[in-house]
Amino acid sequence: MFHSEFATAASRIHEGATVCALVGQGISHSLTPPMHEREAAAHGLHHSYLVLDVPPADAPTFDLGAVLDRAQAIGMRGLNVTHPFKQRVLDLLDELSPGAERLGAVNTVVFDDGRRIGHNTDWSGFARNFDLGFGDESPDPVSRSAVVQLGAGGAGAAVAYAMLTRGVGRFHIVDADPVRARALAESLRPLFVDTTVTAGGVDDADTLIARADGLVHATPIGMAAHPGMAVSAGTLRADLWVAEVVYRPVVTELIANARSVGARTLTGDGMAVHQAVDALHLFHGIEPDAARMTRHIRDLIAAEDAAVPRSA
Repeated sequence: MFHSEFATAASRIHEGATVCALVGQGISHSLTPPMHEREAAAHGLHHSYLVLDVPPADAPTFDLGAVLDRAQAIGMRGLNVTHPFKQRVLDLLDELSPGAERLGAVNTVVFDDGRRIGHNTDWSGFARNFDLGFGDESPDPVSRSAVVQLGAGGAGAAVAYAMLTRGVGRFHIVDADPVRARALAESLRPLFVDTTVTAGGVDDADTLIARADGLVHATPIGMAAHPGMAVSAGTLRADLWVAEVVYRPVVTELIANARSVGARTLTGDGMAVHQAVDALHLFHGIEPDAARMTRHIRDLIAAEDAAVPRSA
């Protein structure tokens, strides 16, 4: 699998380019390649970023190790890894960053002097976006005495870890699968002993949000393919801040409704940008321009939206 992609990569490396790739399932329309390539070009780098989209039927038995072997052998700089391989890749690496080790998930693999080093820039990307918009680097930091997070999947785990590194008094994780929510909470408690971390199902969400300072949304609901909101509009209020993970569209139904009642909001494109900023730094040693990348991703999303036929 991916013989032509690796042939292309080898050819571009021979021509003097650096090459990275994204490997995962259902990623043919990812915005990561143009984001990486344009920002690298702005730094004077000849960089090519490929997509290795694994068909769903092949994912359970896909030989991820062979992909890493081939990528490393031809001189690629590294890989970004997404669903469903963020955990499977762990046993194929030589070293993990502290965040990746604690989360048990890797989304960035750097090839460095024959070694494979795994990082997780999902959590650091959300944390940086939070710092700038709501945290200690923002003009008006928000209260974090009590925070509710919706979603305990892969993105939810990274975001929960990020929030807890930013100092939260009480943190409650809500998921449609309460067993998954409780498992995530149990994995985080030993790492953050000064925070009360609890979890449960969606039935208690409205009551918990009513007593919270902030709401973090980390489910797929709100994406173009999954429209809607994970909470009722009546739970939103002016003194509740809302942080979103979904970024296609940038203004989700949750963000729009939160803004309509005067709530402070943080859109999900910031997490996407800052995780890419961190990955670019790991791959190339550059200091990417996050503001420029934000403008670029919003242009890409706007072009994507404009291409969607509108019903009469």
